[in-house]
Amino acid sequence: MTAPFVTILDDEPEIRRILGDVLQEAGFRTQSFARAREFEAALKHVTPDVCLVDLSLPDTDGLALVHRLALEQGASVIIISGRAQVQDRVTGLELGADDYITKPFDPAEVVARVRARLRHATRTSAKSGNTAHFKGWTAHFDRYVLEDSQGCETTFSHAEGEVLRLFLDSPKRLISRAQMQDSLGGAAGESFDRAMDVRISRLRTKLREDPKNPRLIKTIYGAGYIFLGDVTWV
Repeated sequence: MTAPFVTILDDEPEIRRILGDVLQEAGFRTQSFARAREFEAALKHVTPDVCLVDLSLPDTDGLALVHRLALEQGASVIIISGRAQVQDRVTGLELGADDYITKPFDPAEVVARVRARLRHATRTSAKSGNTAHFKGWTAHFDRYVLEDSQGCETTFSHAEGEVLRLFLDSPKRLISRAQMQDSLGGAAGESFDRAMDVRISRLRTKLREDPKNPRLIKTIYGAGYIFLGDVTWV
């Protein structure tokens, strides 16, 4: 099998060297970039499994880049940043990042986080197919697109897709916060809870739910969420 492909975007040469060395020693293929422009140009020709992205980039806003990656790429996005404030972590996760690592970091932890994201992606894809039909909607997980009954398409991010797939894999069953954290990974706490709230809110908007009375994704206060609908996977 081909080794998983990890891209590294950081303007610090030493960071790129450390990450490249430790990931290659762990069996990953890597490609490093110092500028966002070079990185985005390369994405037209390569498809990484995981993108490691620094937020403090000289030629673009790192958070805006993370958001574009989450919407347009099927890769997991892990932020590696010197910004250690809780709000920075929350914002990064809200914009679609799958994980957030602060500098200075332990290289072994980065490898472990990358492996965790890949294990989760493998488990998720093995559970079901790439297309789900429910309540007049079709979710295409291979293209990260929601299609309504008229054929109109709306994109969703990789992170939003993880939450949606979790619901579609367990329709009409209560999913607690603890189960979401265990399934999706990441550290439990305020930032995780807020990120989940934002992703679910965005999914409801894309599914044209009534915010006061959603018909598909119901909140069971104090317990978790439940997806009300029959689901067919193909």
